Amino acid sequence: MFQLKRGKRYLCSILSGLLLVLSFPFTGSMPFLAFFALVPLLFVENTIFQNKYRSSKLLIHSYLTFLIYNVGTTWWIWNASAGGAIFAFTLNALIMTLVFQAYHLTKKYINKREGMIAFVIYWIGFEYLHYHWELSWPWLNFGNMFAAHNYLVQWYNVTGILGGTLWILVSNLLIFQVLKNVYAKKETWKKQRKLVYILAGVIFIPAAISLVQYFTYVEKGKKSEIVVTQPNVDPYLEKFVGSVADQLDKICNLADIKVSPETDFVLAPETALPFEFYEDEVQRSIYFQHLLERKAEWDGPSLFIGASTKKYFKTKNSRASRKIYGGPGYEEFYNSSMLINEYDNPSFVHKSKLVLGVEKVPFSNIFPYLEELSINNGGTSGTLGIEDESQVFTSKNIKFAPVVCYESIYGEFIADQCNKGAELIFIITNDGWWGDTPGYKQHMALGSLRAIENRRSIARSANTGTSCFINQRGDILQKTDWWTEASISETLLRNNDKTIYTRLGDYIGLAFGATAVFLFLMTVWKMMKRKFKR
Repeated sequence: MFQLKRGKRYLCSILSGLLLVLSFPFTGSMPFLAFFALVPLLFVENTIFQNKYRSSKLLIHSYLTFLIYNVGTTWWIWNASAGGAIFAFTLNALIMTLVFQAYHLTKKYINKREGMIAFVIYWIGFEYLHYHWELSWPWLNFGNMFAAHNYLVQWYNVTGILGGTLWILVSNLLIFQVLKNVYAKKETWKKQRKLVYILAGVIFIPAAISLVQYFTYVEKGKKSEIVVTQPNVDPYLEKFVGSVADQLDKICNLADIKVSPETDFVLAPETALPFEFYEDEVQRSIYFQHLLERKAEWDGPSLFIGASTKKYFKTKNSRASRKIYGGPGYEEFYNSSMLINEYDNPSFVHKSKLVLGVEKVPFSNIFPYLEELSINNGGTSGTLGIEDESQVFTSKNIKFAPVVCYESIYGEFIADQCNKGAELIFIITNDGWWGDTPGYKQHMALGSLRAIENRRSIARSANTGTSCFINQRGDILQKTDWWTEASISETLLRNNDKTIYTRLGDYIGLAFGATAVFLFLMTVWKMMKRKFKR
């Protein structure tokens, strides 16, 4: 019987965690390691299963693996909030651990074959859930590991990133099975030939298909010249306490350098208008009028800019509504994108995918007192208002997807915008909270996956971090340096063709998620049935 002693089990758990860290963009950027990163942990689980140890023994080992993965890849969250970082590391690692534990229990109480399949089903179901619930944090979904190697996953335009997760999980299981046969069952390598051929096909055929797509794909669409600004305003010391007029002038001065008669849009970053104002009163604002004066000098482009906005309601509108002290009614605050179109008319879209702890307090709709625990990183803190569904902007007969910061990691959300007619994707963000760390680099790279999924060009304006353009193959163009003032211009192609992923979204996740629920209920039923037989 194959057995790993306690010390070796811990070493294997640590090794799996480290391999996952090294696989992820900008904490190693070696995604090929992901194809076998989980194998050591699978051997730990196999030892506990084969020797009929208590299932609880697996919890500490898998938690160690996933805690290392979370801390090693997203340690930079600490720079923005130590408390928020600890919460994110410990909770997300625990959720991953419980998913791995569910796989072990299915293997234990149903049978080994279904258990191995359950590993794939549960994990993809979990990643799909991570897009759609109160504790949403899909940054570490396995399919994101290829974000800095876009030439390997051009087929994401069919599957989305969950196809990449499937690729990684199946490869891990096949490598584990081959090594188990050889080292645990003492079979010969020659006997593994069939499995090795299948493994080679699983790993290399998708990569080969992607490379062919990458080198043969021809970008489509009509031309649009876009100007992107990066004002580099310190988010801690200047942005929310400094002169608003000076900040807006900095943006406009940067745009002046690049704007031409052919420019269609000028982009300014998230919360470039950092003060809170009522949306229906924006045209009375001296800052809005100042923007119109500067915009008139460009003679043509529309302006897409981030803003902190609010709205008044007579009655409570949503969980984000706050009672106005000393007066009737409620207010809702938003992290918004504002379009000032070719006719100087303003319109707003509210950020819908909110950052946990800063813009949304999870479960505060059930426990309102939790709002007091929200993190204040400048501007408004506490749960913000959101749109009921994804939105698109139209200006100069051009439709584009307005994407604010964290929304750029939600593939299906952006696919829905493209399905509604968006021909371009505009991302505005402020990545300066984390300092010069892997965080802002990872965030930029994840945008490449959105470009591939929908075959849409992207313009990305960051206050601090990295501004850039991304073509329809996911290539990064004109990447700006960290902590610099900059403006860049690029002619992008507006594509309105719809990929399979644009039309269907995360259909893989939906199918696996529904199957995971059924499989888990069957596992629980088998567990209870065995317990009552005793």
